[in-house]
Amino acid sequence: MNGKYILGIDIGTYSSKGVLIDTFGKLIASKVVEHDIIIPQKGWVEHDAEETWWGGFTKISNALIEESGVDPNEIASVGCSAIGPCLLPVDEGCNPLRNGILYGIDTRSTEEIAYLEEKYTKEQIFNKCGNSLSTQAIGPKILWLKNNEPDIYEKAYKFITSTTFIVARLTGNYVIDHYSASSFQPMYDFKSNKWSKEMSKLITPISKLADIRWTTDIAGTITKEASKSTGLSVGTPVIVGTIDASAEAVSVGVVNPGSLMLMYGTTQFMINITDKPVTDERLWSAPYLFPNTYAVMGGMATSGAITVWFMNNFAKDLILDEKTSGIHPLESMASDLSKIPPGSEGLLVLPYFSGERTPINNPNAKGIIYGLSLIHTREHIYRAILEGIGFAISQHMDVFESARIETKVIRSVGGGTKNKDWLQIVSDISGYEQEVPDISIGASFGDALLAGIGTGHIVSRSDINHWIKKIEKIVPDSKKTSKYKEIKHQFHELYYSTKELMNKKEIK
Repeated sequence: MNGKYILGIDIGTYSSKGVLIDTFGKLIASKVVEHDIIIPQKGWVEHDAEETWWGGFTKISNALIEESGVDPNEIASVGCSAIGPCLLPVDEGCNPLRNGILYGIDTRSTEEIAYLEEKYTKEQIFNKCGNSLSTQAIGPKILWLKNNEPDIYEKAYKFITSTTFIVARLTGNYVIDHYSASSFQPMYDFKSNKWSKEMSKLITPISKLADIRWTTDIAGTITKEASKSTGLSVGTPVIVGTIDASAEAVSVGVVNPGSLMLMYGTTQFMINITDKPVTDERLWSAPYLFPNTYAVMGGMATSGAITVWFMNNFAKDLILDEKTSGIHPLESMASDLSKIPPGSEGLLVLPYFSGERTPINNPNAKGIIYGLSLIHTREHIYRAILEGIGFAISQHMDVFESARIETKVIRSVGGGTKNKDWLQIVSDISGYEQEVPDISIGASFGDALLAGIGTGHIVSRSDINHWIKKIEKIVPDSKKTSKYKEIKHQFHELYYSTKELMNKKEIK
């Protein structure tokens, strides 16, 4: 299909964003829609798929077309990403049968994880999937549905993730990319890149799962019904798409082996690209978005969410002051961070405020603020929180090194990159330099690039690196890195000395 423009839309945890670009990467228009998560009870995190996922997509697509004045017939292709991995059961009309169950921050499936590990053994699951089971895995979530909401389980025509749902609404076809499918453990065979009938039999028939393709494959074209809802022209090609984090990586040029994306958001997520499969029980592994490339990933359960929690509970005065001063509360506290030495004068924070995913993979892990004394101020605690997240990130870098994964370039993205003190702390702790590109549009920009590749309007995935005009470098301070190296041992020791207590059943 001929056309001058490409549409990319990403559905995130708290907001969704879309862009229209031309085939040279120039931004024509952008649109953001805010939304919220649903927490029915402790450990459960959901989205209203109809309102948030599909509703967000249609609002953004219509707004971009209207506000840009672009003729829909001039849009050459559409790319979409969304939070993941998520679980959504749908009927034959692609209507949600319940709210979407979100990724690893939803920890309801711990009993199902234990059951599957008992039936298949941890070793068999890892050898087949290239990953250990965690709350990130979709297989246990489907099994949870089977055990706890059997009526919905029986009615389900398909068990799909967020991106699959949107693409199915657009094209009528149920597809999923390899990168996303790999998180449907233990049902995805990492070695053959196919659904495993053997590993699915205790969960669901593979006929109820989407067809696996590559991210930039054409999933189908905009249907008449989808055209009415989105404003897009009938027949416009739509690619298979992917999870938001990988689209974000593409948006800043993390497309080739040796490059790593470090995403500062509500949670912390990292994707390291390799030229061969690498598996490690402490991390997640997957085929990447393109044939013959692979990804090794880490994901923390909380990151920016802790700073928001701290601000809302311990900086209410600064929140009120912001109305007159215009200075963000965290920015106000940041002005005093430089006065506090590395280590926050004995304070140490374990950032496990919602359990933890990689590399410790413990949904029972707890957040700890350790070492409080009468000398400590609010700013001390804030710095210790940033350092705690930094230690956890550095822990991942150590794991990458021990798995012999070469990291040549780190590209940092996300809302947290606006906090330069945080970036500096992470570089000082880890000893790694970070690059912060001037293009910070996000996953929707990556979606558009991927859609352009899918239809041939963009020739190479490396083109994105030509579109990045400026990169800020965060260079570690070697003296502080040396100091933090000593404290990092205390960080590890604090977790392992309290792990047994964390794993005990809570007293209610």
